[in-house]
Amino acid sequence: MNEVKINTEFIKLDSFLKWCGVASLGSEAKMYILDEMVKVNNEICTQRGKKIKKGDIVEFDGEEYKVI
Repeated sequence: MNEVKINTEFIKLDSFLKWCGVASLGSEAKMYILDEMVKVNNEICTQRGKKIKKGDIVEFDGEEYKVI
């Protein structure tokens, strides 16, 4: 599991995917989310603006990213 540190109270899901290097562009992150390829805390998430907080686990393409 990869640990990703954020410096704010929360980060939006599409921004998080760019922050951790999964997506290089916002449009790429949006496609992953809308195509139901991203899970947050083990549930498929289709909300680009979902607030990701410390302790959440984001899963994409078999990789898990824990927010710290």
